Amino acid sequence: MSDSQKQDENETSPIVNKTKQVANDSAIAMELPFTFAGAILLAGGAGFLLDRWLHTKPIFTLVLGAIGFIAGVREVIRRLPGK
Repeated sequence: MSDSQKQDENETSPIVNKTKQVANDSAIAMELPFTFAGAILLAGGAGFLLDRWLHTKPIFTLVLGAIGFIAGVREVIRRLPGK
């Protein structure tokens, strides 16, 4: 195999690069809502269980839900590609 054929194989076409970028962006766009909602539901669920166990008003649900919201926002911002 000649050097020019090896060089052609190593270079990717702009169409392939664009397709990879679109696929990557789509994967991130489908993943982020679940990451955000998961953090809120997990923390809020833990707060709900604590409230039931300690027989308190929904203070733990609200506090831990807010902490889950903040954690979800931070995780979404961390996962977004910086441009």
